[in-house]
Amino acid sequence: MSRSATVTRRTGETDITVTINLDGSGKTNIDTGIGFFDHMLDAFGRHGFFDLDVKVVGDLIVDGHHTVEDTGIVLGQAIMKALGDKKGIKRYGQRLLPMDEALALCAVDLGGRPYLVFNADFTQAMVGNFDTQLVKEFFYALSYSAMMNINIRLMDGDNDHHKIEGIFKAFAKALDEASMFDPRVEGVLSTKGSL
Repeated sequence: MSRSATVTRRTGETDITVTINLDGSGKTNIDTGIGFFDHMLDAFGRHGFFDLDVKVVGDLIVDGHHTVEDTGIVLGQAIMKALGDKKGIKRYGQRLLPMDEALALCAVDLGGRPYLVFNADFTQAMVGNFDTQLVKEFFYALSYSAMMNINIRLMDGDNDHHKIEGIFKAFAKALDEASMFDPRVEGVLSTKGSL
């Protein structure tokens, strides 16, 4: 049985529905109204082998902040719901990933304790119609709504498009690894007995 979930969240600023299948093949259908953000979520789904459907109507007349942050919240909730009781999963995942001249590191712990470490700098304010400040906001929102520890470090890079895409792909691969089943794990991988 595939691990999938759908979450909808409506506020005065955004109307978002996310469906994710953690055991998918990387099929995506993304529409956030922000082209570069769509590209990043598509890369996340494809490289993590997650089937991902994201539909967002946001207050883009203001800016992209609410759209990106709230999508992080809803995607995090969908990931947590799809993971279920987390029995049998590896829990930890990591990936050092090159994207042309950029090099991104992401490590993930699905242990139920939210935390974000984000060490990355960008030289441009915008990539397309996407505010580069929102990369951190997205991962912060996702980490807390998914109860997930995410450590992101940009090791090298010059081009902001490459740097951000490397981060999203590294996160996809780390989450894919962390959410995989390991036959050696009995129950959950924790001395506490719960995640």
